[in-house]
Amino acid sequence: MDRRQSIKLMASASLLSGIPIANAPAEGTTLQESETDTEATFFNEHEIATITVLADMIVPADDRSGSASEAGVVEFIDFNVGDQEELQVPIRGGLAWLDAYCRKQHGTSFVESDRGQREQILDAIAWPSKAAPELSAGVAFFNRFRDLVASGFWSSKMGMDDLQYSGNVYVQEWNGCPQEVLEHLGIAE
Repeated sequence: MDRRQSIKLMASASLLSGIPIANAPAEGTTLQESETDTEATFFNEHEIATITVLADMIVPADDRSGSASEAGVVEFIDFNVGDQEELQVPIRGGLAWLDAYCRKQHGTSFVESDRGQREQILDAIAWPSKAAPELSAGVAFFNRFRDLVASGFWSSKMGMDDLQYSGNVYVQEWNGCPQEVLEHLGIAE
């Protein structure tokens, strides 16, 4: 099972927000050089840039669909965290932790780091059973953030298309589970 399939399994339905916000800086540019569409409702410009980069690392564009940010996940996170007080400190604090850890490791913020440095940071916190105990705050943040990204992506139009979800479809005749599926599950009749 690849990462995209794993994240799909973690996704749960949520509401999408249509609030346009800032774009992350392009690779090789600084936050100050990046363009901003409009203001976010909860996060500041640097936090939005970090959310965008991190979300796109979790769900990058591929041959089936666009990236998390292209699906509106950044707006989804900004809206939901701004609306749910219990998420505000864990997510905003996690973004600050991510920058502090990245500065300690590489001398730059997460957004200003190169792709390899970002991947190194995520490899240290993305696998809870392998993470060092002193990174528990980063692990907790990343798990919660990854769930937000998955919820936002797979409840978006782009995510629904990626799942090939067709909605409720009337079935005239139900013949049960296909035999090859039963055999695959080891419960063949």
